[in-house]
Amino acid sequence: MKRKTKAEKEALDTKLEAYAGSGYYPFHMPGHKRNALPMPNPYTIDITEIEGFDNLHYPEGILKEAQERAAQLYGAGQSFYLVNGSTCGLLAAVAAAVPQGKTILMARNAHRAAYHAACIRNLSAEYVYPGMTEFGIAGSIDPQEVKRQLEKNPEIRAVLVTSPTYEGVVSDIAAIAKTVHSYGIPLIVDEAHGAHFGFHKAFPQSAVRMGADIVVQSMHKVLPSLTQTALLHLNSSCISAKEIRKYLAIFETSSPSYVLMAGMEKCIRLLAGEGESLFAAYAGLLDEFYRRTEGLSRLHVMRRRDFTEGEIYGLDPSKLVLSVRDTGWSGALLYQKLLKAYRLQMELVSGFYVLGMTSILDRREGFQRLWQALWELDETIPAGKSGCMEQQFIQQLYAPKEKCMEFCEAMDRKTETVSFDEATGHISGCMVSLYPPGIPVLLPGERIDAAFLKNIRKCRKFRLNVQGIADIINERIEIIR
Repeated sequence: MKRKTKAEKEALDTKLEAYAGSGYYPFHMPGHKRNALPMPNPYTIDITEIEGFDNLHYPEGILKEAQERAAQLYGAGQSFYLVNGSTCGLLAAVAAAVPQGKTILMARNAHRAAYHAACIRNLSAEYVYPGMTEFGIAGSIDPQEVKRQLEKNPEIRAVLVTSPTYEGVVSDIAAIAKTVHSYGIPLIVDEAHGAHFGFHKAFPQSAVRMGADIVVQSMHKVLPSLTQTALLHLNSSCISAKEIRKYLAIFETSSPSYVLMAGMEKCIRLLAGEGESLFAAYAGLLDEFYRRTEGLSRLHVMRRRDFTEGEIYGLDPSKLVLSVRDTGWSGALLYQKLLKAYRLQMELVSGFYVLGMTSILDRREGFQRLWQALWELDETIPAGKSGCMEQQFIQQLYAPKEKCMEFCEAMDRKTETVSFDEATGHISGCMVSLYPPGIPVLLPGERIDAAFLKNIRKCRKFRLNVQGIADIINERIEIIR
């Protein structure tokens, strides 16, 4: 056997192959959880738009029928395959819904793709803020707050909200849709983390069936589909399919992968044929996990009862939020313990919690490894209140900032890089976010204050992944000249 060169040993494909057999359990996306589902070798089915295989941008045959099956499964008027992820769906949705230069009302906890869409269309953006919960995460969007914003600004041409959030918080989409439609404008829902909604009573209902005009879902996040695959569902009298197709032709690759689309179709067929039994078993595993972790004394697994009715409308149980707020640990330390000692790879780490993502293809063995790890750690973890302090700084990080100019205007302004101390009081020239989830904590056009910079330093201390700072080690950030 030929020995691998150093370059081959360090190559991505080699590392991925080695990792697949390493024993690490994936509590993270994609939702197929690295299970070896029956699929031909990708090289043997990787084609282009040849005779008999249709064209995604002008579907008339096999791809048209595949998308119709997706629409039927989800109860949509029309569904569109996305191979550039939910990002391209959000770009197309905003572009189709809001004319150039007009105004959009966005949830301030929207994904950065929504802000990029507003920038591309030169939109003015008004914001509606989710409430902060006692637990320390963003709550639901209040339908009454949406109504107040629409009453205050008659120039708003569409509303965009994120439901569920990364942590699984769901807003009252039916009530929001009713309010939005009373003003004769469309509602766009970023349901990237909710492609599994509506398949079992244990999970919330999908925004597709709750009155939203456009719903964008990432199949790969929570379903057995390949990374980068998503769906855009259209149920609207305000927005035409022609407009959606026009902007998908702009934002989506002109060479969509047939490997990805084949994986999407397999996933849709699986849900249509075996979804009922798969989701029943999945709901049972989740129920067992929550029962098994009920008695933890210091670590805490987030549940619906941790919130009041006014804080959240609903909660997706598939998101496992593991809190250290009543201990002496940080979220980063719990994350590292689970990774190094138990080979459990989690999805996200925040200041005071770790998040695990699950799907219908998770195995009981994975859940068991996690609850056993939590019990072992719970016996040794020190009591304390450092987690509570971290919780407060995360809340402050996402607090409203002073908007000095529109995001789209700020993106076109010249910037310079200065030290944190020099930046205080200046207007930001950069988008800063914690990743995941990619929700901006500071936008271009917002004022930088001392509290924000203090909290960014804490993010570095707690080893959180901050993106958008020019040089976080040497504490330098971009400002508008």
